[in-house]
This record gives sequence, C-alpha cells and structure tokens, in this order.
Amino acid sequence: MANEENTKADTMKLDDTQRVKVLSPSALVLKRFFRNKLAIVGMVIIIAMFLFAFVGGMVIPYGQSQVFYTTEEMKKDYAGATYINDYMMYEDKEAEVPGDLYSKAILAITKKQSVVETRNGGSLALRPLTGDSYLVYGADETKNPRAMKSAEHKAAVESGENYFEYDGTAYMVDSATGKELLYNVTEMAVICKLSFTPYNPDIAFSYEFYKNALLAMSGGGKDFEADGAAYTLGMEGEEAAMVYAADGSDYAYISNMNINSVVGGVNLAPDFKEMVAYAIREGKDSFEYTDAAGETDTYLLSEKTGQYLISRNQETRVIDTYSSPSKEHWLGTDANGMDLLARLMYGGRISLLIGFVVVIIEVIIGVIVGGTAGYFGGWVDNILMRVVDVIYCIPSMPLYLILGSIMDHYRASPTVRIYMLCVVMSIIGWVGIARIVRGQILSLREQEFMVAAEALGISVGRRIFKHLIPNVVPQLIVFATMGLGDVILAEAALSFLGLGIKYPAASWGSIINAVNDSYVMTNYLFVWVPAGFLILLTVLAFNFIGDGLRDAFDPKMKR
Repeated sequence: MANEENTKADTMKLDDTQRVKVLSPSALVLKRFFRNKLAIVGMVIIIAMFLFAFVGGMVIPYGQSQVFYTTEEMKKDYAGATYINDYMMYEDKEAEVPGDLYSKAILAITKKQSVVETRNGGSLALRPLTGDSYLVYGADETKNPRAMKSAEHKAAVESGENYFEYDGTAYMVDSATGKELLYNVTEMAVICKLSFTPYNPDIAFSYEFYKNALLAMSGGGKDFEADGAAYTLGMEGEEAAMVYAADGSDYAYISNMNINSVVGGVNLAPDFKEMVAYAIREGKDSFEYTDAAGETDTYLLSEKTGQYLISRNQETRVIDTYSSPSKEHWLGTDANGMDLLARLMYGGRISLLIGFVVVIIEVIIGVIVGGTAGYFGGWVDNILMRVVDVIYCIPSMPLYLILGSIMDHYRASPTVRIYMLCVVMSIIGWVGIARIVRGQILSLREQEFMVAAEALGISVGRRIFKHLIPNVVPQLIVFATMGLGDVILAEAALSFLGLGIKYPAASWGSIINAVNDSYVMTNYLFVWVPAGFLILLTVLAFNFIGDGLRDAFDPKMKR
C-alpha cells in the first residue's frame, strides 16, 4: 500500500518528463488562448468573414458589377402643340412671283389693305378666305365698265366680298382710296395660319390642293377637287378639317395648330392630331387614341404659357436602383442597380486582402529596419531612427489626397488603385513595428544567450533573425493582429472619401460611400448598414484575437 502511494506521488512531481511535455510553451500559449472566450468568438467571426467573402463570392450567381433592370411605367413626353401665330405661304410654282411677295402680303394683312404695291412696281391683291387665310393675286388696274356694272360685281359688293369673276376673267375691287378701283388679277399663292398634314408622309401637296381646300373651308362646302382627284372635307370648327379621299380613307388633316412629336423618328398621324386639337378645344386634360396597330393609349394634356404638352404613361426598362430586399436580391440593390449581397462578398475580399497584405508588408519592413537598428545601435541606430521620425512626420491624409488625384488624372484601373493603396499604407505604417522590434532587441541583445551566440561565431544575420527576432514574435503577432482592424478601418475611410477603391470594384468602404446624402441614409438603410456592420464585426474580431494572444503570451498583462 505504501509503495502504491509513493508511486502515485512520484507521478505528480513537477520535473516529470511527461508533465513537462504537456506544459510546453507553445501548447501553454494555445491553451491560454482557447480559454479566452472572446478570442474564440473573434476567431469564429474571422473564419465566417473569410467564408462569406471568398466562398460566398463563388457561390452567389451574381457578379459584383452586374447591373439589374426593371420595367416601370413612366410618364414620358410624346408630342407638343401650339397655335400657329405666323403666316405660311404656299406659292403657285407656275406663277411669276416677286421676291417681296411674302413681306408685302403680310404688310397688306397688317394694314387691312386689299391691294399693295410691290418693289418692282407691280401690285398684289388679297382675297380673304376662312379665318386668317388669303388668296394672293398679282393685280393690274383695268377700266372695264362692263365688269363694273355686271351682276357678278353687284353680288360681290352686296355679300361684302372684293372678288368676282366676269366673262371668264377674275377681278378684284379696291375701295380703300374712296373710290372703287378694278383690278384684273392672276393667282400667285395662298397665305394662311394653317398646317396641312398628309396621312402618308410621302405625299407632297400641290398648290391646287392648298387653294381648293381653303376655298372649300371658306365656303363651308364638303367636297372639292384637286389634281384630278375628288376629296371630302370633314369640318371641325372654322379652322380645322379632316380631308378624306374618294374611297373614304383619311388623306390629310388641316389645323390652325402645329402638333409635332418630341420623339425622334416618329411621324404623328393626322387622326392623332385631330384628337389633340379636339381635346384642346374642349379643354380636356386627357384623351384616348387607338393607333393603326389597334393599341389604345391614354394621353395626358398640360398647358403652360400657350404651349401644350402631350405625354403618356409608358413601360420603360430602367436600372433597378435602391430595390428593397427580395427573393432575387436578399439585401436589395444599390444606386447603380447592383446586388448588394454580391458586392459585400466581393468587397470583403478586397478589404480583408488589403488588411493582410498591408500588415505583412509592414511587419517585413519593420522587422528588418527595427532589428538592424536595435542590434547594431550607434550611428546605424541613429540613422534608421531618424528615417523613422521623418516618416512619422509625413501627413498621411494629404498624401492620400495627392495620390488619389494622380490616379484619377491617369484614370488608373481598380486593380492598380488596390496595389497603390497597399504600397502607400505599408510605407507609412511600418514605423510603429520598427520601434517595437528595436526596443525589444535592445533589451535582448545583452542577455547571456546572445553572448553565447557571439562566442560561437554565429553570423550577424543568424543572430538577428534566428535568435533575436523569434523572441519578438509574440509581440509582433499581437501588434499585427490588432493592426489588421486599423488597416481595414483606414481603407474603409479612404474609400468613403473617394480616395480608395473606385467603381465598379467594391470594398466595404466604397459601398458605404453611397451614403453621401441624408435622404439615402435615412430611407435606404439596407444600402449602408450591412457594410458598416461587417466592418464593425471584423475590426472587433481582430481586436478580440489580439487581446487573446496578448494574454496568452504574457499572462501577467491580464492581471
């Protein structure tokens, strides 16, 4: 019995080989680390972030720059209408027309004269028709008493007209001088405030069509002929009419309004113009129109300072901006119509990649410079530390602004911007690690194991990187782990300011950059809250891991 107790006591001695093996330094550090619950939480979060960014980006069917579209019914301008205020002249191609025909005709209308003289000494006579329409004649004064005493002249005077025909000749009577002067007249043109719209855009109206159509409108008649064809007028008030061909089909539309499409390449049909003019006359704010294909649309009318705008609701394919979360887009879409979940995944790759690359470069530069300065001391230490002081004095934000402007000027690609951002952040950020390494090596280089290494003739490089640096690794790991969060925050801040990753590449900071006004921030929380939450979780996780490693390497710090 005593032997068993002695054997049991012997197994519990502290210098037992098996117990020493169990409590080796690395195992002890790991054991302390995994006892820290917050550190474990941080590890789980970081692993989840890597799976989300790298595995999720391969699983999700959308790309980070894939734009999505949707169909919306939008009010679009279709046509414009306005009353015709300027006279339009349609000349007879076979007549000898003076150069100032239009200006003299306008002068006669303005002064309400029937006859005016032209620049070449001739005369023009105007015959009023319906509304603001006139027939323009070349006039020669005549002394034909038989015409003056004819029944045709008497009938014209009694009806208030200044035009009559006698014995196959056309005459005009001018009473503006106080006595009746008779003119023998020859047709030259028609002048009016009416537009003529053919149903077939290839049709070109002749002077005879213009004249006979206006004469028919003036006389209130329904039928007229032009160029050997018969036409029928469908009057719409005094200054609008639909012209039908002999077979009853629509041929043209005459109106005192200019109605034109605001859409390029679209010719408005006469019956559409007829509907617009009717709706305006009736004071309506909308009307329905069925086109040649049998499709019926509702058109909206609005008026401003005499200008009428015709618009309609039309299905349009537009970018699906700020779409709320749905089955297709679990986190919705951003201002460019891109899937936010996909951009968060691809953006996580860049944010995490920049964080690790920058920290690795900082550690490499800091270890080399700090290790060299700490080991050699003297003038080497002074020079290297002054370099560190100079870099400390460099203002980082102005440097980022200058670099961003240069890359914007040369239109650098998103990939180049990522590389440049890593390089610049690394060059500015390594000085802290260099100082930590230098301070640790200054205290370690005088210890016995270094004296022994020097006595054994081990090279300087091996002494620094084989014996000194490994003793600084615990502090480097803690510093690097906690610095990862700072780098990710710095990248997010630079991207938010427009100095980091540019469209179409994504990072968590550039996604938050979409929140550049209060309206988006308050009304579209799903655009920026997930990215901010991921940054918060990642930085917090790295801090948890850093705290856990610090406590594991140096338990006294926890006390």
